[in-house]
Amino acid sequence: MFIAMNRFRIAKGQEDAFERIWLGRDSRLAELPGFLGFHLLKGPAAEDHTLYASHSSWASRADFDNWTQSEQFRSAHSSSGAGAGPGLYLGPPQFEGFEVRQTVPAAA
Repeated sequence: MFIAMNRFRIAKGQEDAFERIWLGRDSRLAELPGFLGFHLLKGPAAEDHTLYASHSSWASRADFDNWTQSEQFRSAHSSSGAGAGPGLYLGPPQFEGFEVRQTVPAAA
């Protein structure tokens, strides 16, 4: 399994606008082979920004790489998708990718 995360520093006062963009977009993730799930996470607030992270899970790194080369990716990151909203972001997102080495399931 592969987990892809992006961290976003969102300018103070722009949190609602950022969430509207992300919650209202058509990500088309479910159309891709190997897609397992997605979470948009809201983190702590600092003096000038609030931290957010996107977290997607994939069956493999290759499945994630295929997503980044897909028409669905281009559509989701167009001006009407996640890339919209000038003035919201304090700098570019910070990507982090992880190969899963252990999974501990919840008790049944």
